[in-house]
Amino acid sequence: MTELISPPKPFLRWAGGKTWLLKELENYLPENGFNKYIEPFLGGGAVFFHLQSEVSFLSDLNKQLTDTYISLKDNVEEIISELQHYNNTQEFYYGIRQQNPTTEIEKAARFIYLNQTSFNGIYRENLRGQYNVPFGYRKKDFLNPEQLRAASAALKNATIVQRDFMDSLVDVAPNDLVFIDPPYTVTHNNNGFIKYNAKLFDLQAQHRLSEFIDEIKARRAYYILTNAAHAEIKTIFEKDHDRMIKVSRASLIGGKNAKRGQYEEYIFTNVEPR
Repeated sequence: MTELISPPKPFLRWAGGKTWLLKELENYLPENGFNKYIEPFLGGGAVFFHLQSEVSFLSDLNKQLTDTYISLKDNVEEIISELQHYNNTQEFYYGIRQQNPTTEIEKAARFIYLNQTSFNGIYRENLRGQYNVPFGYRKKDFLNPEQLRAASAALKNATIVQRDFMDSLVDVAPNDLVFIDPPYTVTHNNNGFIKYNAKLFDLQAQHRLSEFIDEIKARRAYYILTNAAHAEIKTIFEKDHDRMIKVSRASLIGGKNAKRGQYEEYIFTNVEPR
């Protein structure tokens, strides 16, 4: 594996990403370390890239996302070469958005390009499964070859799979660490939480996630869960002897003129405080 001087940054923009957690992540890690790292809601992978665990199992239900990670891991130079032919204009963006490439290289390049040049990096599909996020008018360069190379190097020892989070249990063993970051919005924590999260990750899925955590604990592994600071979430995940921490952070979701402010989230974990 290529030696990395510092942790690489995520190569994707991802709504609900956990970059904000990194500066205090040490407070939630097992004092004596852990064996494998397992992340069943991969998204932008901020925590994975920060930790650079020797053995990692990464997964997500979004097949386009996991295929992009696999392609970047195995074919980073080819993806960079493909992206060098792209440009950040509205016309080019919509042309790429309507394409349906057939090769893994083209698919990964398209996914990265759309993610970097779309409105807020949101991943959204219409009822026909077509990506439908509008052009973002970003001035930042969408191609950072060194960032992609660093991410590829960090992924070399990772196993990447498309699957439901429950299927991650096959990889969980004693002293492993499972980082759990399900999809949720924090802007409606107190008013409309259930309505606005119904399509992201509904309450039935949250109850399944609680069962997932019970099984992790039964296997004597560690978990760290991030979730919305809402009464329903507290009821579902408040478990005997586990820690529940309410944190406040600034929301980064929304356009230039969107209302942004401080929002609260929960961190649940069975890792003992240091």
